[in-house]
Amino acid sequence: MAVSALFGVCFCYSTHHHRTACLKRVQCSYTGMNYIAAGRLVSYVSNLNNVTTQGNGMRIAMWSGPRNLSTAMMYAFGARADCAVWDEPFYAPFLHIGGRPDPMLDTIFDKEETNPENVANRCAGVIPENKALFYQKHMPQHMLDGFPLDWMDAVKHVFLIRHPARVITSYTKKNGVPTLSDIGVKEQADLFASLTKKHAASPIVIDSGDIRSNPAAYLEALCNALNIPWDPAMLSWPAGGHKSDGAWAPHWYPEVWKSTGFAGPEGPIPEVPDNLQPLLNEAMGYYNQLAVFKLKLPGSGLK
Repeated sequence: MAVSALFGVCFCYSTHHHRTACLKRVQCSYTGMNYIAAGRLVSYVSNLNNVTTQGNGMRIAMWSGPRNLSTAMMYAFGARADCAVWDEPFYAPFLHIGGRPDPMLDTIFDKEETNPENVANRCAGVIPENKALFYQKHMPQHMLDGFPLDWMDAVKHVFLIRHPARVITSYTKKNGVPTLSDIGVKEQADLFASLTKKHAASPIVIDSGDIRSNPAAYLEALCNALNIPWDPAMLSWPAGGHKSDGAWAPHWYPEVWKSTGFAGPEGPIPEVPDNLQPLLNEAMGYYNQLAVFKLKLPGSGLK
């Protein structure tokens, strides 16, 4: 049994699962220990540092921020007959433990796994439906302090980036003014650096703008970099979403549900208002760190 405190919220780990909103000192009925909880008192089965890999095949962790072609990329891989997909595995634990709001919070907690230990084991576990590939759409800002990381050794990492001016402009239209942590580019850069140091090699980086400029060529380049067969089926998918969409999809995905493939090339870089220039400048530093490593097409210096 282990005890962990994240963001001022206390969590006891035991063999029971319960969620209790509490704003005062409480006693866990399973451990008898007292906590001052600022949010939800949550207990999970604890298997820290005990994530195991099961079965064969390739697990692909695609690390992205929001407003970044990430759902379309999940649909592209989901269109392959040999690939299972999972939509933002750690989003429900991030909401549950981090106390973050979402318009569909109750539905998410009812339908999605909120235990980060269980999520981690599934990320590294048996690939669903006996598929050869398991594409996992991740966002690094969902990985709260204390979440298990051992599962990352069992996956192939790819970083999907987008010019911050485009992300900020798109995010503001949908969600209001973002912070740096909302757009996730710093967390992307930090994770990229950590993985590079650990494995003495740089993970794959691909730019969403490049994909939109030439989907077939860049997706084939990505498949080559992953050492998996290129499948033209990745260029289109049925309208209406995917069976593996997260429970949050009805609120966040209506536009991408209308799509049947990648949109055309993006236009000029949008102007960012003066009040968001400091955010843009800070985000550009992290974006540029990653952009140095982005995939290029054969004949132009393919990474």
